[in-house]
Amino acid sequence: MSAFSIVRWCRPFALFLVSSLFLLFGIYVMVRTYHLENPLEFVMAFFSSSLIILISMVGMISPSVQVYLAWRKR
Repeated sequence: MSAFSIVRWCRPFALFLVSSLFLLFGIYVMVRTYHLENPLEFVMAFFSSSLIILISMVGMISPSVQVYLAWRKR
């Protein structure tokens, strides 16, 4: 197994790990959003946490598909 092959497989797993941490952060922000009193702050925090969750889900799905397609090709 060459060094290139190890880096090739570590990159999707690292991206998946970082994206899952951002997903947890987005869920935390979403939960904290419901405790806000000001409606304008609620709307801004709600949409920002939704965007964080959406981007992190894309960051989790993309490496999963890449690994699946690489294993399927083998």
